[in-house]
Amino acid sequence: GVIGIVYGAICATMQKDLKRVVAYSSVAHLGFIALGTFSITTQGLQGSVLQMVNHGVSTGALFLLVGMIYERRHTREIAKLRGLQKPAPILAAVFTVVMLSSIGLPGLNGFVGEFLILTGSFLTFRWWTVVAVSGVILAALYLLWAYQRVFHGEPDGDNATFRELRFTEGLVMVPMIAAIVFMGVYPKPVFDRIEPSVTRLVAHVEDNSSYVQPKVATEGEEIVPE
Repeated sequence: GVIGIVYGAICATMQKDLKRVVAYSSVAHLGFIALGTFSITTQGLQGSVLQMVNHGVSTGALFLLVGMIYERRHTREIAKLRGLQKPAPILAAVFTVVMLSSIGLPGLNGFVGEFLILTGSFLTFRWWTVVAVSGVILAALYLLWAYQRVFHGEPDGDNATFRELRFTEGLVMVPMIAAIVFMGVYPKPVFDRIEPSVTRLVAHVEDNSSYVQPKVATEGEEIVPE
């Protein structure tokens, strides 16, 4: 899982195609899901299940936005895209929100899932989790750098006449933006549905193996990984 996080992030950083950046970011996100799943802790498993949903919403929205850009410019090469936020500020704003959710900005859905995964996996895989945190930093690097090159600067040629987000395209994106914000601000309804299954799974593993879920340290105690 950790190798997937770091490898996916490094590969995403080096891509010249915007769609490939999003594709390799998926590898990194799935690395987080694997890490949280195999931590076999309540926090890690809840974060992993939530992150599966988050990944479907955020990365799905990013692929849709990349598709809209390709429809207008007939290219996904980052070097050929420049200054798109000037002719299409609304599309740029939507892309910004979705991108920040993929990075894991607090207040958006990606933060909740990644935070729980890192918290839960720290109890069982302390040093692997420390390495995995670098994936959060690298995600900010490759997504913000791609955004800067595509949307910032002075538009030239066909970029200057880039078409704004259409009404029908906006109708597609609104539910995804709403889900991103809702699960970032108030994820409790989702957790209420996830928790019973996660609790039963952890109990099943404990009953059929020597594994015991590490306890979260209280004030004055130290967390000792099993």
